[in-house]
Amino acid sequence: MRRILVFLALMLVSRAHGFDMLFNQSKVAVSRKNPCSFPGRVRPLCVGPTLIKSAASKRALCLDGSLPGYHLHRGFGSGSNSWVVFLEGGGWCNDVKSCNGRKFSHLGSSKYFEHEIPFEGILSNKQDENPDFYNWNRVKVRYCDGGSFTGDGYNKAGLYFRGQRIFEAAMEELMSKGMQYADQALLAGCSAGGLAVIHHCDEFSAFFPRGRRVKCLADAGMFLDAYILLIFYLFLL
Repeated sequence: MRRILVFLALMLVSRAHGFDMLFNQSKVAVSRKNPCSFPGRVRPLCVGPTLIKSAASKRALCLDGSLPGYHLHRGFGSGSNSWVVFLEGGGWCNDVKSCNGRKFSHLGSSKYFEHEIPFEGILSNKQDENPDFYNWNRVKVRYCDGGSFTGDGYNKAGLYFRGQRIFEAAMEELMSKGMQYADQALLAGCSAGGLAVIHHCDEFSAFFPRGRRVKCLADAGMFLDAYILLIFYLFLL
């Protein structure tokens, strides 16, 4: 009986919120504390954003029509000609209402990009924390299209679904910043960014001449059907 009640409750909540509770990470991401904003503690490497100016003429725009962007920290030493490009995650928006809501967060508008974000994990510049990539050129491409860097449309509600154009504009900008000379390059991402890696891996590889070492890493990029997840959760109780 308990399982049935929990299942019905989850179904009602997921229906009411368009599965946002389970899949749309925008509220969580917006509320997450940024360690770069708290003085008096040991700060990680904090990197400011760069807006892609050329994106305007290409109509490669965030959901609200603002310019997309990225954060870049230059490599050094043996990693100066190696690049890690990390595609930011953040769930999806799945209807006009949820996509409209993203226009008021960094997941839908560069107007809300943080002044600095921490470069940790695979983006860290600490050798003990990130021994393989600490001295590579490390980039985080911001996610503001709501559809895993895919799509090419415009909604009458004033929403730009230009994820494909954003990806292309970001890669072209990075190539002009020196990535074209990379001896090796890694395209990585998590969640919605991981799915974007699956979509764009071949496209990313095509930016480089044959013989360059190019790899892709999709972390948690395979999304399962919501109802299946609810059933799995039910039997775990």
